[in-house]
Amino acid sequence: MLSSIIRNPLVRRTFSARVVSQNEYETAADSTLEKLSDYFDQIADSYPVSDQFDVSHAMGVLTVNVSKSVGTYVINKQSPNKQIWLSSPMSGPKRYDLAEEDRWTYSHDGEKLDELLNREFRKILGDDRIDFSRHV
Repeated sequence: MLSSIIRNPLVRRTFSARVVSQNEYETAADSTLEKLSDYFDQIADSYPVSDQFDVSHAMGVLTVNVSKSVGTYVINKQSPNKQIWLSSPMSGPKRYDLAEEDRWTYSHDGEKLDELLNREFRKILGDDRIDFSRHV
Protein backbone atom coordinates (compact mmCIF):
# COMPACT_ATOMS: atom_id res chain seq x y z
CA MET A 1 0.00 0.00 0.00
CA LEU A 2 2.52 2.61 1.09
CA SER A 3 5.06 1.59 -1.54
CA SER A 4 2.67 2.76 -4.25
CA ILE A 5 3.48 6.37 -3.30
CA ILE A 6 7.07 6.34 -4.55
CA ARG A 7 7.48 8.56 -7.60
CA ASN A 8 8.16 7.26 -11.07
CA PRO A 9 11.98 7.20 -11.38
CA LEU A 10 11.77 7.99 -15.11
CA VAL A 11 10.19 11.41 -14.49
CA ARG A 12 12.81 14.13 -14.17
CA ARG A 13 12.27 17.85 -13.71
CA THR A 14 14.63 20.74 -14.15
CA PHE A 15 16.13 22.33 -11.08
CA SER A 16 17.97 25.58 -10.49
CA ALA A 17 19.53 26.17 -7.06
CA ARG A 18 19.86 29.69 -5.73
CA VAL A 19 23.04 31.05 -4.28
CA VAL A 20 22.02 32.32 -0.86
CA SER A 21 23.92 33.83 2.02
CA GLN A 22 24.07 32.00 5.32
CA ASN A 23 21.65 34.55 6.81
CA GLU A 24 19.16 34.08 3.96
CA TYR A 25 19.39 30.32 4.37
CA GLU A 26 18.90 30.45 8.16
CA THR A 27 15.89 32.75 7.82
CA ALA A 28 14.27 30.62 5.11
CA ALA A 29 14.96 27.31 6.87
CA ASP A 30 13.74 28.53 10.27
CA SER A 31 10.59 29.98 8.71
CA THR A 32 9.90 26.74 6.82
CA LEU A 33 10.32 24.54 9.89
CA GLU A 34 8.11 26.83 11.97
CA LYS A 35 5.35 26.91 9.32
CA LEU A 36 5.54 23.15 8.87
CA SER A 37 5.35 22.59 12.62
CA ASP A 38 2.26 24.81 12.82
CA TYR A 39 0.60 23.01 9.91
CA PHE A 40 1.29 19.57 11.36
CA ASP A 41 -0.35 20.79 14.58
CA GLN A 42 -3.36 21.94 12.51
CA ILE A 43 -3.51 18.52 10.86
CA ALA A 44 -3.61 16.87 14.28
CA ASP A 45 -6.54 19.11 15.24
CA SER A 46 -8.45 18.82 11.96
CA TYR A 47 -8.03 15.24 10.71
CA PRO A 48 -8.55 11.80 12.21
CA VAL A 49 -4.95 11.01 13.13
CA SER A 50 -3.53 8.16 15.19
CA ASP A 51 -3.30 8.42 18.97
CA GLN A 52 0.47 8.23 18.46
CA PHE A 53 0.53 11.32 16.22
CA ASP A 54 3.00 13.73 17.80
CA VAL A 55 4.81 16.83 16.57
CA SER A 56 7.94 18.29 18.15
CA HIS A 57 10.13 21.13 16.92
CA ALA A 58 13.33 22.19 18.63
CA MET A 59 16.79 23.39 17.64
CA GLY A 60 16.26 23.09 13.89
CA VAL A 61 14.71 19.61 14.00
CA LEU A 62 11.04 18.89 13.31
CA THR A 63 9.88 15.39 14.21
CA VAL A 64 6.44 14.08 13.26
CA ASN A 65 5.55 10.68 14.65
CA VAL A 66 2.57 9.67 12.51
CA SER A 67 1.81 6.22 13.93
CA LYS A 68 3.44 2.89 14.65
CA SER A 69 2.34 1.55 11.27
CA VAL A 70 3.49 4.57 9.22
CA GLY A 71 6.55 5.73 11.17
CA THR A 72 8.26 9.03 11.85
CA TYR A 73 9.18 11.96 9.63
CA VAL A 74 12.25 14.01 10.53
CA ILE A 75 12.83 17.35 8.80
CA ASN A 76 15.92 19.27 9.83
CA LYS A 77 18.24 22.11 8.94
CA GLN A 78 21.62 21.18 7.54
CA SER A 79 23.32 24.55 7.90
CA PRO A 80 26.79 23.66 6.53
CA ASN A 81 25.19 22.61 3.22
CA LYS A 82 22.41 25.22 3.32
CA GLN A 83 19.86 22.45 2.92
CA ILE A 84 16.80 21.02 4.59
CA TRP A 85 16.98 17.28 5.03
CA LEU A 86 13.93 15.04 5.13
CA SER A 87 13.76 11.49 6.40
CA SER A 88 10.45 9.97 5.31
CA PRO A 89 9.26 6.52 6.36
CA MET A 90 7.59 6.25 2.95
CA SER A 91 10.11 7.62 0.46
CA GLY A 92 13.39 7.64 2.40
CA PRO A 93 15.96 10.41 2.79
CA LYS A 94 16.09 13.53 0.63
CA ARG A 95 18.12 16.74 0.70
CA TYR A 96 16.42 19.96 -0.37
CA ASP A 97 18.05 23.13 -1.69
CA LEU A 98 16.44 26.54 -1.91
CA ALA A 99 15.57 26.94 -5.59
CA GLU A 100 15.14 30.04 -7.74
CA GLU A 101 11.46 30.40 -6.91
CA ASP A 102 12.22 30.26 -3.15
CA ARG A 103 10.96 26.69 -2.88
CA TRP A 104 12.83 23.80 -1.32
CA THR A 105 13.67 21.44 -4.18
CA TYR A 106 15.23 17.98 -4.37
CA SER A 107 17.97 18.22 -6.99
CA HIS A 108 17.74 14.59 -8.17
CA ASP A 109 14.21 14.87 -9.53
CA GLY A 110 13.19 18.52 -9.12
CA GLU A 111 10.32 17.68 -6.77
CA LYS A 112 9.42 20.35 -4.22
CA LEU A 113 9.24 19.57 -0.50
CA ASP A 114 5.56 20.57 -0.34
CA GLU A 115 4.72 18.31 -3.30
CA LEU A 116 6.23 15.28 -1.60
CA LEU A 117 4.51 16.05 1.71
CA ASN A 118 1.19 16.60 -0.09
CA ARG A 119 1.43 13.25 -1.87
CA GLU A 120 2.44 11.27 1.19
CA PHE A 121 0.08 12.84 3.74
CA ARG A 122 -2.87 12.75 1.33
CA LYS A 123 -2.24 9.02 1.06
CA ILE A 124 -1.71 8.54 4.82
CA LEU A 125 -4.82 10.48 5.81
CA GLY A 126 -6.93 9.66 2.75
CA ASP A 127 -7.79 13.30 2.17
CA ASP A 128 -6.92 15.41 -0.88
CA ARG A 129 -7.47 18.65 1.06
CA ILE A 130 -4.03 18.32 2.66
CA ASP A 131 -2.01 21.20 1.20
CA PHE A 132 1.50 22.05 2.34
CA SER A 133 2.05 24.63 -0.43
CA ARG A 134 1.54 27.61 1.89
CA HIS A 135 3.43 26.02 4.75
CA VAL A 136 6.98 25.67 3.43
